[in-house]
Amino acid sequence: MTTFRPFQCSDLFKFSNINLDPLTETYNISFYLSYLAKWPDYFSMAVAPSGTPMGYIMGKAEGENELWHGHVTAVTVALEYRRLGLAKNLMRILEEVSEKIYDAYFVDLFVRKSNLLAIGMYEKFGYVAYRRVLDYYSGENGEDAYDMRKALKRDKHKKSMIPLKRPIRPEELEWH
Repeated sequence: MTTFRPFQCSDLFKFSNINLDPLTETYNISFYLSYLAKWPDYFSMAVAPSGTPMGYIMGKAEGENELWHGHVTAVTVALEYRRLGLAKNLMRILEEVSEKIYDAYFVDLFVRKSNLLAIGMYEKFGYVAYRRVLDYYSGENGEDAYDMRKALKRDKHKKSMIPLKRPIRPEELEWH
């Protein structure tokens, strides 16, 4: 049976198998530790009965007024543990933290426009493509991202999910 628990500093030395996916961003240790220190409620790990890390989610709370929201910085599951519902459970944990602890209006995340599998998964979880961010992902060719959102109970009229009609540039983002 899978265990979902708070992420621990020592997990940084055990989760390489999860970050092998080329679509998973791998950050430096200080980045992970800063998230763990500032938003420990938003950092969770899925662990197999053997103790092997299966997946994790990390995020934060940001914004102000009706833009106060939870943000998914990373959610990823090791290749051998996909299609077991782990991402759904990790996302639910982050959504509950956003709603119950931070009283957020919505949860958002960024996903590569070409990552159709992830986009479809997020849509099944109730997220919509709120806006397109041009050249959000840097690199040789650059790539657009979708800012996907899911309204929480505080956003009674789901205003946070009404799609923008035009794409934006990264410098137009409210928070980075």
